[in-house]
Amino acid sequence: MSKIKVAIVGASGYTGLELIKLLLLHPHFELSYVGTSEGGGRLGDLHASLLGVADMEVLKSDPKEIAKHCKLAFLALPHKTAMEFAKALLSLNVKVVDLSADYRLSLESYEKHYGAHLDKEHLKEAVYGLSEINREKIKKASLVANPGCYPTASILATIPFARFIKKNTPIFIDAKSGVSGRGKKVSESEHFVNINENFLSYNALKHRHEPEISEILNTQNISNGIFFAPHLLPITRGMLVSVFFQVEGKIDALQTLKDFYKNAPFVRVRDEAVSLKLTVGTNFCDIYATQKDDVVFVSSSIDNLLRGASSQALLNANLMFGFDEDAGIPKIAYVP
Repeated sequence: MSKIKVAIVGASGYTGLELIKLLLLHPHFELSYVGTSEGGGRLGDLHASLLGVADMEVLKSDPKEIAKHCKLAFLALPHKTAMEFAKALLSLNVKVVDLSADYRLSLESYEKHYGAHLDKEHLKEAVYGLSEINREKIKKASLVANPGCYPTASILATIPFARFIKKNTPIFIDAKSGVSGRGKKVSESEHFVNINENFLSYNALKHRHEPEISEILNTQNISNGIFFAPHLLPITRGMLVSVFFQVEGKIDALQTLKDFYKNAPFVRVRDEAVSLKLTVGTNFCDIYATQKDDVVFVSSSIDNLLRGASSQALLNANLMFGFDEDAGIPKIAYVP
């Protein structure tokens, strides 16, 4: 059976590189178009690590040209730019997995945090690409909004406890990410002399991922206030999220996780505290929970560039085209 031809738009960043690496080895998809805003050169020029691995021309991104060759496009673009490409591609019958924030939120929430939305029609049709809650919807979708990295780890840690969380009490999320989560553009806080041997919080209680977490939890009958504080770790990749909340009644927190995720192939419930190292390089989300009195602590770990972006996007594409969910999805961690 011939492979499905796919495109990556915005291939110059870290998530674009991860997608390229995954698609080059995929059993059912063929990477046939790699686009950037300017185009020019070959893959080995765009990403030096690919020299001698894949020799493809890097093109200036053009929806009409993509539609001539591809049935699916991954958009690894900044918000605002992504929706312009998605709108054009969808009108040309190309399916889209968007890794930006452009289709993750309601219109009201998006415009509050990002500004005017330019594709309201398709926003209504977009499916949030977290397979643990939307697997069947993703299979039928033409446009999937790939979740953010912080929301992925936070939502997966919280949703198993929807019927136990005490009403009108806060949910606190303490999240930590490697520097790659901030992208290639370096600000002062990511400069080596500032991040090396350092640890800092940023945008506490006002990060743009907080409304995404709140909205998706609300669809899972969790309407509590979310208080989200992200931190930057002096490491390249990996994410660790700790969630605290009160529950009503007696529960076994760890068993609750095991019951909820018994049929989830990419969530591993561990009997002891999770570790960044064991998920980096994979699509797994490792989760652990414990409790004291009526307070539950849940810890989850993911690779922010894979489960938090590129491998999750590929898993969504698998579902959209009827392939096995785990086709081409990385499972072996970068250990040691």
